Amino acid sequence: MTATNDENPGPGRVRIDKWLWAARFFKTRSLAADAIGGGTGEVNGDRVKPARLIGAGDEVRVRLGPYEHVVTVRALSERRGPATVAATLYEETAASIAARAKLAEQLRMAPAAFVYEEKGRPTKRDRREIERFRDEQRKP
Repeated sequence: MTATNDENPGPGRVRIDKWLWAARFFKTRSLAADAIGGGTGEVNGDRVKPARLIGAGDEVRVRLGPYEHVVTVRALSERRGPATVAATLYEETAASIAARAKLAEQLRMAPAAFVYEEKGRPTKRDRREIERFRDEQRKP
């Protein structure tokens, strides 16, 4: 029986879902696989599946919420380690850092969405105020 590509990735290659998990872009490997399978990741400009093998020098784009990270793979790892080690696995491009900072500023300056503070049914007092308001609107 021969080994498949996933079981024996070979030297200098690792699955993208494992790498994204090891580089701490996602908290679990299954979240990384789901995100890549959902189309939020690209390698060298191509949409990929979670089993895609990547190597050093590949450009990876991954969307996390409203932010898009564009990183160059510097090192490979299949094991999740400390954050200091994970930071050495990639290098984010200057354009990506600038775009994320600009988007963060825009989101910070945007007006807050209206939040309905009342919860549940109106109280008796609220109902009486609603009735008064409706009565005032009906009178010519």
